[in-house]
Amino acid sequence: MKKDIHPSNYREVAFKDMSNEEVFITRSTVNTKETIDIDGKTYPLVKLEITNTSHPFFTGKQKLVDTAGRVDKFMQRYGNRKKK
Repeated sequence: MKKDIHPSNYREVAFKDMSNEEVFITRSTVNTKETIDIDGKTYPLVKLEITNTSHPFFTGKQKLVDTAGRVDKFMQRYGNRKKK
């Protein structure tokens, strides 16, 4: 393997899914200000809104959003405004 091909700040970083508190560790060069202790070792922390453990495509679960109420409200306000 070639030597010195990785950046100098290539290190282990913890990524935390904020929706379900799942944490995984991988190597990255991302800059962070926060840290987290896992098994007695301190890692830089990156907080994520969604990962494969919480995304509906990967979990098979979908969150139901009440769009019917929004559509009805829109139709009452703006529906059937045809110019004749």
